[in-house]
Amino acid sequence: MYEHLAGLTVEELKAKCADVLWRIENLYYILDKNGGTVLFKPNEAQRKLLSRMWHRNIVPKARQRGFSTLIQIIILDACLWNDNQKAAIIAQDQDTASKIMRNKIEFAYDRLPPWLRQQVPIVTDNVKEKIFANGSSIQVSTSARGDTLNWLHISEFGIICFESPLKAEKIVTGALAAAAQGKIFIESTAKGRDGAYYTMVMEALALAEAGKRLNRLQYRLHFASWWDADEYEMDPEGVIIDAKDAKYFDELEREIGRPISDAKRAWYVTTRKSDYADEHEKMWQEYPSTVREAFKVSVEGVILAKQMSIARSQNRITRVPYRPEIPVNTFWDLGVDDDIAIWFHQAVGLVDHFIDYFECSSEPYSFIMAEFQRRGYVYGHHFLPHDGDQRRPGALVIETPKEMLEGLGLKNVHIVPRTTDLMAVGIPALKEDFGNYVFDEEKCAQGILHLDNYRKSWNDNMGVWSDKPHKNGHQHAADAIRQKAQYRDEVRRLVSVGGMATRAVRRNRSGMAA
Repeated sequence: MYEHLAGLTVEELKAKCADVLWRIENLYYILDKNGGTVLFKPNEAQRKLLSRMWHRNIVPKARQRGFSTLIQIIILDACLWNDNQKAAIIAQDQDTASKIMRNKIEFAYDRLPPWLRQQVPIVTDNVKEKIFANGSSIQVSTSARGDTLNWLHISEFGIICFESPLKAEKIVTGALAAAAQGKIFIESTAKGRDGAYYTMVMEALALAEAGKRLNRLQYRLHFASWWDADEYEMDPEGVIIDAKDAKYFDELEREIGRPISDAKRAWYVTTRKSDYADEHEKMWQEYPSTVREAFKVSVEGVILAKQMSIARSQNRITRVPYRPEIPVNTFWDLGVDDDIAIWFHQAVGLVDHFIDYFECSSEPYSFIMAEFQRRGYVYGHHFLPHDGDQRRPGALVIETPKEMLEGLGLKNVHIVPRTTDLMAVGIPALKEDFGNYVFDEEKCAQGILHLDNYRKSWNDNMGVWSDKPHKNGHQHAADAIRQKAQYRDEVRRLVSVGGMATRAVRRNRSGMAA
């Protein structure tokens, strides 16, 4: 198995083993894609990561580029050749974690040269943890807390953020905090513009594009696409590349500065049609051509996917200036744990302009009123959900949110009646009304992101999307704007009242009174 080392003397072998890169290329056997046992030899993309490795590394990637294998080899090597290293590998579920231990860590260790296994034997050996005689250890699980970690690998973090936001939050507050002074690797395919993974990748991309020197707490971006993988190509004979696909590849060539061969074009189109039912978004997610393409909105389970797509195609997410001659109305959601979302709206003819968005958590209503003052809008009517009339503990008496806001000077406050059925009535009303909506892309950016990620819950037991919205934080913005749709006729009647009310508002710019 180690014939390539047979000609080396003991002294030559010791000298070569002092080099980490040499060890990684010459000591570790892995299972290849076909289940064969092969000596690990980094490909072009893997070598690039090795040469650019930083304290914190984030790797958005195409499928099966081998980064998880590389990172696990790096971690195993570090634990074998350095004393008292603590390493953790986190996967999206326990079954995957067990396979990593069995097929990656154990497989590579069991095939090491006998002299190395004798030098660093395993003293604690189970499916979740390997502890070596030199005091180093590797644990695999779905989370990691407590111990200070020298090495941390989070595999498929994008999927974790998408499917299990609570688990993702625990990883951020637990495992990442435990490895703050160590080496961190986060790799994943994309899964929509949601959660910590998307935020981390976008921050790393911004730093990379700005060419800024990183500090040790910032993530270095390592992107691996499908077009730089030798295996992603096929005989182009008989594969039809239509005009739309040809344009896509031509534009990609200009963007990346390298040619996309006919063989690679044929592989891409055939894979999309054969494996993903010709769905472009699946290919963007699984085989992205660029970092940004990986995060084009995934429509899986997205409640307003069609409405948001149409809004973009009709250029209804754009710059929407505030018009001082028209009163600004607000639509609220009063969530549990004091999460509040507010859309700022102007009725321009029959079109609904959403010119601003605001959200906060655990803040008093006086804080929100200060925000209203700061924006300096001329206000009209304010629409609270049904729980705006429910009594809550106040400073001196039990007051409803409506009463509290009116006590702070807010005028024209209305309560939107509760919908009889959210999925059968409320959300269909929002979808129907959505065609009239125009959004300011800058001031409403956070709200738009929430609408893009307003999803149904995933039923793990049934393996299907449920009929209930996912309580992942994005629902507040959707619930707030839904008040407009559910109360559409009454809103139109109220905001269509003529010039006397508008002139009265313009004389009082307190930000509250109408």
